[in-house]
Amino acid sequence: MYKQLVAIALIGLIQPLWAQQRDAAMKPFIDQLMKKMTLEEKIGQLNLLTPGGGVATGEVVSKDVEQKIREGKVGGLFGVVGQDKVRKAQELAVQHSRLGIPLLMGSDVIHGHKTTFPIPLALSCSWDTTLIRETARTAAREAAADGLNWVFSPMVDIARDPRWGRVAEGAGEDPFLGSLIAAAMVKGYQGNDLSKEDAVMSCVKHFALYGASEAGRDYNTVDMSRLRMYQDYLPPYRAAVNAGAGSVMSSFNEIDGVPATGNRWLLTDLLRKQWGFGGFVVSDYTSLNEMINHGMGDLQTVSALSLKAGLDMDMVGEGFLTTLKKSLQEGKITLQEIDAACRRILEAKYKLGLFQSPFRNTSEARAQAEIMTAATRQLAREAAARSFVLLKNDKQTLPLAPNKKIALVGPLADNKRNMLGTWAVSGDWKQSVSIREGLQAALGNAGSLVYAKGADISTDSFLVARANALGVEIEKDKRSPAEMITEAVNLAAQSDIVVAVVGEAADMSGEASSRSDIGLPESQRALLKALKQTGKPLVVVLLNGRPLTLEWESAQADALLDIWFGGTETGNAVADVLLGKYNPSGKLSMTFPKNVGQVPLYYSHKPTGRPFNHEPFAKFKTNYLDVENEPLYPFGYGLSYTNFSYGDLTLSSPTLRAGESITASITVTNTGNFDGEETVQLYIRDLVGSITRPVKELKSFRKVFLKKGERKQIQFTITPEDLKFYNADLKWVYEPGTFRVMVGPDSGNTREQSFELK
Repeated sequence: MYKQLVAIALIGLIQPLWAQQRDAAMKPFIDQLMKKMTLEEKIGQLNLLTPGGGVATGEVVSKDVEQKIREGKVGGLFGVVGQDKVRKAQELAVQHSRLGIPLLMGSDVIHGHKTTFPIPLALSCSWDTTLIRETARTAAREAAADGLNWVFSPMVDIARDPRWGRVAEGAGEDPFLGSLIAAAMVKGYQGNDLSKEDAVMSCVKHFALYGASEAGRDYNTVDMSRLRMYQDYLPPYRAAVNAGAGSVMSSFNEIDGVPATGNRWLLTDLLRKQWGFGGFVVSDYTSLNEMINHGMGDLQTVSALSLKAGLDMDMVGEGFLTTLKKSLQEGKITLQEIDAACRRILEAKYKLGLFQSPFRNTSEARAQAEIMTAATRQLAREAAARSFVLLKNDKQTLPLAPNKKIALVGPLADNKRNMLGTWAVSGDWKQSVSIREGLQAALGNAGSLVYAKGADISTDSFLVARANALGVEIEKDKRSPAEMITEAVNLAAQSDIVVAVVGEAADMSGEASSRSDIGLPESQRALLKALKQTGKPLVVVLLNGRPLTLEWESAQADALLDIWFGGTETGNAVADVLLGKYNPSGKLSMTFPKNVGQVPLYYSHKPTGRPFNHEPFAKFKTNYLDVENEPLYPFGYGLSYTNFSYGDLTLSSPTLRAGESITASITVTNTGNFDGEETVQLYIRDLVGSITRPVKELKSFRKVFLKKGERKQIQFTITPEDLKFYNADLKWVYEPGTFRVMVGPDSGNTREQSFELK
């Protein structure tokens, strides 16, 4: 896997011939264009607006947008959905402004455009970067066919606090896995040539460190050492930049006391000088203006600060548009700084082919041919099934026997509205497949399926009002909770097995959806208690956008399947897995705590001077009085309908030297009754270092398919490059010493060997 990361880095250094030729022609073109531009038109290119109608994630919606486009005061729009509307906006810019400069047309394409794929956290649990790249490629084709040329994705923030709702948008807690996924998504969106009709420019967010928001509360502050930044939180952003990302979005949080949007160390010293990023940087939604609330000065001050820091485009707030001319006159900024930002925006438009073909993606026929096709829906179905994580399966409760009488119960069992999950801004929930629909279609006449709602998602009026802020996702039933539970229990008593579909509503996770209590709402827990008392086998199917605290639910369930939010084809994918058409293979990319008091909880933590080594409780150790240290489900965990046994781990040599490699080998056998896939994971610990090192770090993995009874030897190559880390001087080094190699099915269950790096 280290070689994959090296290959990603080389992409940014070695340009193909066609790219060199394009860049050679681009400079004189933009030079000539900028000579014609007035100061106001240059500043206008730095202005990103939304005319409304989409999902506004701030209090401000732009005004007088059409007039500003005519006056050359707009560089791009977002929130404009549909190729007909995109064409009209582009016509205003190209045909009715003085210089006819086309617009960037952006949107939040987070996990699909019209065809909605599983939320990114779910996709990361597939540990399948080829699949993830293909979902991004498909999303790009659909978005481009709908007139868009720019997507605000991927979100690559490392997140270790499940209270933060935006964990749903990312790849979890690990920088190694997160880096591979970040690169895969950038390549999927952009393809090999941005000027092609099916490519869109990606925008990596949120730069940087946003996933470490204090208390898991959105828009909150972040404070960490440079060492932790470089080692744990920055790698996925760098991987995305190395993969060729065309743009980067600044984050809401501060870094070293300066908000990211105005942080010169972040946007210039790190991003441009150290990493060599050549694209443009856009603010998050009014994050420039919000620097006033951070205490950084008035609008003119923070606008000048941001431009000088390296921000190129101001999203919605219009601080650049309204203050930069005055700041230039007062000597607070330079014309060269305005020109540099303007040039980067124009270069992006040139690379996208907009000057040559501004209306390239505004064909209604193309939109009808490429959006929400049978092929895109099939990919969504496969992606959903591969993202599901089987957390428990006692006595082979799953897969379901199709001839059994199944009681399908729960507030999310026959619910289309919540299948897409958060940030599906262009998806149509009416096109989604509910779990009831999927199971009924799969069973046909082979079995018996009865349904009862059983409970509302929540009866907490305070929570319901906030979760329904963007639309009614939690509906209150006319019946009382007792009536609904009675109906469900009666159906369960007459059935062979109960499938209870419970969890969060779509916008109980996502942006502005932090939760201090990450357990199931009490209404759903009461339903599960009543169902358990029937004595029937209980299968719990969980919809969620974050790890939840499920210690009680896990103990009560005979089987527990986490399906996250599976997107358009959720119901069909659930039927495929529950009925055994697909054997689940997902592995957790975030740790599940036993209770919220353990948060933040992640596998690659640092050791302490008083470690807890799994012995009975001992005073004066790093442990709790009321709960064990271990999580409910560790990073990398996930079961299958079959069983995989691991042999002994062997190393080809007990020593490793510079310029050489050793091989770690382990035999994995499918000892169960089903064919299946297993993700074999390799972790390494540096036992002695110049600075403290984590107890283990993911360094590689292999996803292998084994027929029942089949065995394979899995080999991993380890080189000194895999042992590098940032030392106290922020130098990327490896140090001689003893290393422990750990291989297994998850981070908490491994076989071990050691070697010496000479």
